[in-house]
Parts: sequence; C-alpha cells; structure tokens
Amino acid sequence: MKIAILLPFKDTYTKDKAGSASIWVKDFIKKSKFRDRISVYGYIKDLFKVNLINKKHYININYNFDYFIGSKNKKYVQIFNKLIKKKKFDIVELHNRPNYINYLDKDLKKILIFHNNPLKLSGSVKLEERKKILENCEKILFVSNWVKERFFEGFKIKNNEKCEVVYPSINKLKKFPKKENLIIFVGKLNKSKGYNLFGTAIIKILNEFNNWKCIVIGDEPRESYNFKHKNLKLLGWINHDKTLKFYEKSKIAVSPSTWDEPFGRTSMEAGSRGCATIISNRGGITETNLNSIILEKLNETEIYKKIKFLIRNNEKRKKIQIESFNNVVHDLEINTKKIDLIRSEITQISNFNIIKKRNFKIIHVSNFGQRQANRLYNISIAKKISNGLVRNGHDVINISDRDVVRLNRGLKNISKGLDYINNLLIETIDNYKPDGLIIGHVNNLNHKTFEIIKKRNKHIKIAQWFEDNLSENGPDPYTNKKNFSKYIDYLDHNFVTSNPKNLNLDKKFNYSYLPIPVDENIEYLKCYQNKNPIKDIFFTMSHGVNKGVLRKNKIDVREPFVKKLIENNPNIIFDIYGYKNKQPIWSQDFYEAIYKSKMALNLSRINNVKYYTSNRIASLVGNGILTFVDENTKLNDFFTSNEVVFYNSLKDLSEKINFFKENKFKRNLIAKNGKDKYFRIFNNKIISDYICSRLFDKKPIKNLSWMK
Repeated sequence: MKIAILLPFKDTYTKDKAGSASIWVKDFIKKSKFRDRISVYGYIKDLFKVNLINKKHYININYNFDYFIGSKNKKYVQIFNKLIKKKKFDIVELHNRPNYINYLDKDLKKILIFHNNPLKLSGSVKLEERKKILENCEKILFVSNWVKERFFEGFKIKNNEKCEVVYPSINKLKKFPKKENLIIFVGKLNKSKGYNLFGTAIIKILNEFNNWKCIVIGDEPRESYNFKHKNLKLLGWINHDKTLKFYEKSKIAVSPSTWDEPFGRTSMEAGSRGCATIISNRGGITETNLNSIILEKLNETEIYKKIKFLIRNNEKRKKIQIESFNNVVHDLEINTKKIDLIRSEITQISNFNIIKKRNFKIIHVSNFGQRQANRLYNISIAKKISNGLVRNGHDVINISDRDVVRLNRGLKNISKGLDYINNLLIETIDNYKPDGLIIGHVNNLNHKTFEIIKKRNKHIKIAQWFEDNLSENGPDPYTNKKNFSKYIDYLDHNFVTSNPKNLNLDKKFNYSYLPIPVDENIEYLKCYQNKNPIKDIFFTMSHGVNKGVLRKNKIDVREPFVKKLIENNPNIIFDIYGYKNKQPIWSQDFYEAIYKSKMALNLSRINNVKYYTSNRIASLVGNGILTFVDENTKLNDFFTSNEVVFYNSLKDLSEKINFFKENKFKRNLIAKNGKDKYFRIFNNKIISDYICSRLFDKKPIKNLSWMK
C-alpha cells in the first residue's frame, strides 16, 4: 500500500513550529506498519532554513507562491495532483482542509481528517458541502466526538459508517518521571486559550507559594499580556519534544481554554506525563484526559482556587498525577493500529469488487406488491427474477420501492417517503457493497441517488428491466417511454419484453430482449391432467390493476374483440373476467379458474409488436393449459403449433377453439408440450443468468435462440 499525505498549505512540518496536523502525522507515522510507504507533501518556503520532523518521508511542493495571483490553496493542490499522478498511491490523506476535495483528482481514494470545527472550515460550513464530503471520501476521521457532532449538525441521521473518531495520541512513558514544584501553561498567549485568566491567577499563586515556579511555553504577537514574576519563566515557542520534557518535570498543568477546543492536545500530553491537569469544559477538551480537574466557572478566581487546592493537598494531587500517568486513554500504539486498519479496509473494499467470480451480490429494486397483500405474486416478474438469481447461487436483497415510499410518507407529504427510499438505497449499497443493482419499473428514485451510487461504487453494474409496451402504436407509449428513459444515462444494460430491434430506441444504450419468465414454484399446475374441466375457454383482463377492481366508465380496447368472439361462438362456454362488470381475478382465484377450463386466450392490448405479449402468457402456458396466441406476436419464432396454438384472425381463432374443444387428446398434448417448452427456454434460472451474463460480461449457462 502506498499512502500520500497532504498537509494544509503552510502547515509547518518542522520540529520547532509544527502545527496540530503535522504533529498528528508525525506521531502516527512512527508506529505505522506502512511507514516506509508513506509520503508527506507540504509547503515550506525556506526549506534549507528549517529543521524537518522527518526528512525521509517529507516531499516539498516547490513553487513560488509569493507572486501567484489567485487561490494559493487551489494551486497547491493542483501541483500535488501532478506530483503524484504517476506514483499510483492507494490512498490520499487530507488534513483539516475539506475544500481541497474540490481540487483533487476524483479517482483518488480519500481520507479526510478534521482537526477543527467543520462549521468553521472552508468547504464544510454548509450542510450541502458536508454531504458532498460524505459522497467523495472513503473515510472521514475526527479528533474528538465533539468535532464529529459539529459535522453532523443539520443531518437527520447523526452518524455514518464512513465516519470515525481517531484521537490525537501520545506514546506512554515506561516510568513515572521525577517531578518538581512546577506549574506549566502551554499554548498561544491569548484570551481564547485563557492566558489572560491564567496569568492573573498564577501571579497570586506565586506570591503565596514561593517554593513553586511556573513555566509558560508559547507566544502571541497579536495580544500582549505583561505577567511578570521572579518565579515565572516565559520560554516562547520551543519544539514539541522539549515541551514534553517540561511536562515530565511539572506537577500541575493548566489548560483554561475559553473557546471550543476541537480536542486540546496540551491536556492529553500533560496527563500522559504525570501532571495533575486543570481544564475548562469547552469543546472536546474533556475527552483528552479522564483524570483532570474541570473548572466549574471559567474565571481567574476559579483557576486560582483549583491550583491552590492541588498545592495544599499533596496526597490528592499525587493520586491524580499517578492515575493520569497510568490511564492514558489515547495510546499512540493502539490508535496507530486503528488508523492502519482503516487504511487496509479501504484498499480491500476498493479491490474487492473487481475480483472475478461467478456468484454475485445483487440488489433488486422493484414493486414486490406488499401493499397489495401480494395479490399479484403469480404474475410478478420481479419475484421470478429474484428467485432465479438466488437459485443460481447469487445473494440478493429485494427492495420494494413503492411499498417503502407508502409506508414512510407523511399523511399529506409523499416527499418523506421519497426521501426515505433514496436514502435507504444509498445506505443499503454502502453497507452491502453489491456487484450489481437491478431495477424494474422504478420511478421513485432521483438522479442524485444514482450519481452518489456511481461515485461511491466504481465497479457496480446497473441494469433495468421493463415489461410495458414501448411501441408507438401500443397503449401509453409516451408515459412508458418517459418512465423507461428516466435513469437510462446511469444504466449499463436495459432489458425489454419486445424485440429491441423493432423499437425506436436510442442506439447508444445497450438493450436485450427479456421473455416473461416462469418459476417452478409459481407455475406449478398441470391443467392438462384435469379430466373434467367444466369451462371451454378462460380469459381475464383488467384496467384496474392497482386496486384490483374495474374502473368505472373505462372500456378496455380488447372488449370489442371479446364481444364478437362470444357472439360468433354461442356453443362455447366462456369464463371471462374483467368484462361486463365481472371483476378480474388474481392469485389463487386465478389458478382455480384456469384449472377448470379446457383452453385459455392470451390476448394483449397490443398484438403486433414482435415478441410483446401480456405477462399472463407465462401463467397460462406455464401452468399447462392450451393457449391461443396472436401470430402477430411472432412468438412462433420460439414455439411450434404443437406447443402453442397461433391464430391470425377472429374467424381463425373461433375455428380453432371449436376444434380443440372436441379434441381432448391433442388439446392436452399441446398443453403439455407448451409447458415443457416454456420451462425449457424461459424459466427464471435461465433468464436471471442471462441478465447476469449481459451485466457482468460472462457466458450464459445456455445459449438459446432468443438471446441473439
């Protein structure tokens, strides 16, 4: 694994003036198992004048920014992009500059570490910016829970699997250090660090306890506080290693920050070196040292009282010192292992989906009909495809989009349900990491959802199947084409229940023919075995599918044909549903009806589009009842007259109905042959495998004529 770390522009990777990001990087490189494969990129103007933390890992971005007009940060990142282009880093780690994501190459695997409040940093102030960060980073780390909480302000869900807290850490000392009567303050000498309050308090303490001394490390040219005492020593800025040595000598440390500290490293370091530490309760500072004394009130009087208490109560102070030393909660070795594990998981996930394998993880989104109490289970293409995928050894998660929307929408606001299904799909894909996403008749998703899915899952393949008519001379062509094309820019393949060559479709996209599948557990009847059917011919139609009842004053386009068929054949016993106020039938009622009939009619609202037919053809032929099909469907490309009976006119149909009514043996033989043939070429295992073969570029288990 190769890792590139990009420091904030002008963050000084030096021993003398290292910022929080530089110290964080320096510490975690020390014990990382990837330390020999880490490169740290930064900018130091006068490189030859400074003492670098680690020359081995550091690469300076050589550019004269003094005379550059424009965004120096943008230019800085652009140069970084060029420097690493040919080095093929597995991960880029960014520190405390979320806006750098906008300038980095999109294909890079990114970890972003927040050292400060995200609501105060350019590129993460707005909610939309933080959502974008979640989309574009593999992992987001925070130096405290307080910082993490700021990031999720405005989010409905206050967590994400991509987000973790990794505290700045410190290496433990093996032996408790030798202490002096020393009080230490480290930090900028300004109001935000509480130096004005500390200064007033410490002068009173030094006047009262002349056997104690104070060390102050830091400076602040923008503010001036003239605290002087013979026992007070101002050291200015010194390097980090020397600062730790002063902590080792000190008995008491004070960190009275008045601003919301993202973490508060000084408190952690002081405690790890055996200091009794006094801290404020601002921001994340209380997460640094579990054995510290917290200031109830943030003023000089309270600081004075706490220091005085520790000086006078020798045993109590020693106890706090030893507990702080022994119970360092942010151990460098432990947290380095955590960081390395995060890095490893990212590379493993990124490589996982390109592994060649026969079996796949698939999410299937469609209407699985739960809101209809599964009334349509026997004609559900979605159910049959999923069953076929599972039987072929694939792992499948089904999401019934319309049911999810309905169950999660508000009483008057459907948008809640829509938001829920989109977030659910994104999060499910984030958790499951599927190889493929299959959608069928889905229109509840938005384009942004597909963009997010594609960004986060570079190797995912997406397909859709669509069973409705796409021909211009059929029913609802405009609506169907609109729904069919809604997500087409994000799809790798499209499956349609007509011959794609006969449809006016955009040629730049991939299309394949999708037959209506049968399922051995759904189409289980053998109607040809019924010795005493009481009806001659079965047919059902519906123009009220969703509610399961006929719509008032609505006429089905097939009604005139059915009416003439009945009139021309008075000797035939018809069993017709969805006609003349006789309600359509579903599921078990449907099965009972076809079983008591000798023959069935498969009549679609459109019959002159190649291969297009009602999905009831699977329910009829697949259940072993002799079925009449319009020859204009061209399904005689797949079935012979000994398997399915084709007709070319009303007269031809009438004659064949009367013939097969009286010819039981031939009727049942054709019905049996039709069922056998249908299962042989159109069963859901073959069709589901065919979908996978197109989607994942693999050979299908069978090579049948309809696949060409």
